[in-house]
Amino acid sequence: MIKIKKFVFNPIQVNTYVVYDETNECVVIDAGCYSENERQELMSFLEQNNLKPIRVLNTHLHIDHILGNTLLFEKYNLLPQANKEDDFLLKQAVFFATSLGMSLDKDSPKIGEYLSENDIVKFGNSELKVIHVPGHSPGSIVFYNEKQNFLFAGDVLFKGSIGRTDLPSGDYDELINGIKNKLFVLPDDVIVYTGHGEQTTIGKEKNSNPFFK
Repeated sequence: MIKIKKFVFNPIQVNTYVVYDETNECVVIDAGCYSENERQELMSFLEQNNLKPIRVLNTHLHIDHILGNTLLFEKYNLLPQANKEDDFLLKQAVFFATSLGMSLDKDSPKIGEYLSENDIVKFGNSELKVIHVPGHSPGSIVFYNEKQNFLFAGDVLFKGSIGRTDLPSGDYDELINGIKNKLFVLPDDVIVYTGHGEQTTIGKEKNSNPFFK
């Protein structure tokens, strides 16, 4: 049985998720911890619950979602996993951090494994399926668990909104089509754990999201 712990980190208020099961193996999705207090909060949760991180996953590689990747690499020797189409964003990480009033004293770790459409990410007795939904960024991916009926959407889909498409390499039409054709075909009761803000469901967004009226 998968359990999910949500943290809200950094000035951009990114949702970071620790996802684990009865084996105590876990994955960390979008490690956004920035301050020393945030880093300690994440580490304390992992240690107090005897969790063993085996994967660091990124829904995409915008700076606010990767700030904790260095910490997890240094602590657990885990390189992040993401879609190859977002690789170019790592090269711009320092610039984007500065533009947002944040500083990086170290470059973010390189991608250790590329994740593509329909890949299966395994940890413990559990698994997540990769769904590629570009538009917010070229490499935006969603992690879906069919058995327990939830997904981690990153910045693809929000409660009452969608991800920004005015950032470098964003594409509005591509994002809208991807949501319609890959996410809205899932059951209405699938829980959507978003990259920012509150969770929602596929059904709620199909019926009330203003971008799909």
